Amino acid sequence: MKKIMIVDDELDQILTVKVILEKSGEDYEVISAQSGKECLKILDTIVPDLILLDIMMPEMSGWELYDKLKQNNIWNSIPTIFLTSRTDETAENAGRFLGDDYIEKPFNSEDFKIKIKQLLKD
Repeated sequence: MKKIMIVDDELDQILTVKVILEKSGEDYEVISAQSGKECLKILDTIVPDLILLDIMMPEMSGWELYDKLKQNNIWNSIPTIFLTSRTDETAENAGRFLGDDYIEKPFNSEDFKIKIKQLLKD
């Protein structure tokens, strides 16, 4: 079973992603965190196969959390997809350069599932 963590401060986004992935027919366990701090706390006990990361969050942005992930020897190899409503070119270029993918909200659920499946191929 592949573990996918979604980090987003909006509960409706977490629930949407959770439903899409858990009903995809793939063997996914979705773990959620509503903040960067909560994500880091969870990562002390669970290391997911993929992290879906919102950029615009209070207290700790997705960029800041991404930096913390990359500074840790255990977490720095976890594939990361920026999943965000930021649609400006700067964010997209940075997200595509830093992360393994960049997906704008709202997204097409079929395209989303294909990207996740491709990234998690063994």
